Amino acid sequence: MGQMLVRQVAKTAGAELAGGTEATGHPALGADIAAIAGLEAAGLEITDNAAALIAASDVVIEFSLPAATGEHVDLASLTGVPLVIGTTGHDADQMSQIEAAAAGTAIVKAMNFSAGVNVLFALTERLAATLDEDFDIEIVEMHHKHKVDAPSGTAIGLGEAAAKGRGIELDAKAVRGRDGISKERRPGDIGFASMRGGDVVGEHSVIFAGAGERIELHHKAASREIFAAGAVRAALWLEGKEPGLYDMFDVLGFGD
Repeated sequence: MGQMLVRQVAKTAGAELAGGTEATGHPALGADIAAIAGLEAAGLEITDNAAALIAASDVVIEFSLPAATGEHVDLASLTGVPLVIGTTGHDADQMSQIEAAAAGTAIVKAMNFSAGVNVLFALTERLAATLDEDFDIEIVEMHHKHKVDAPSGTAIGLGEAAAKGRGIELDAKAVRGRDGISKERRPGDIGFASMRGGDVVGEHSVIFAGAGERIELHHKAASREIFAAGAVRAALWLEGKEPGLYDMFDVLGFGD
């Protein structure tokens, strides 16, 4: 994903690459960030100094791991540098840290930067608000075998959209696994199922199952380029924005 972001920045008008970081000990440290992404060398070495990179940037795009996000948001808040967060899998404490950092700088955090997936979020919320509990909601996702968090951040986002449409809290109704002899499905539950295998970029389905009929919403990502394009779009959108926590609905103007 990092290499794809580098290529996307390089081909986007109004964007210029400032550098990139990796974890201490990573084999890419010291390499030219453009060359490692298959582009002409740009004279920018990959380092493990996040503070220096953030200080040298107008905006930072962060696709890393949840444990690393905390350091990045704190640095961004201290310097006032806007941040785009594509990392998923944060726990409640990590989310609180992100929200606190947004008091010092503008942050766009999204479960998914694809325009199509954000349309799916909006449709899921609308359908959940329109259909009552006679329609059971199930969310199914599949990703490549290397993905470490489940359900995916996008699946959780879809669950949150459905819960918002129903006027409920997702944590109170989420069912994240079924095995063996399970109890009868409770009215209003929002079920999740995760599959992992091969090189699947990302597939998500939201199923509204009623008596005698079923409505299904699907999104299939064929390339990670859609996520990189959305993240760079969000980075450009952040120019001049006041401190606060934003999402892709803000970037795409869905709330306007």
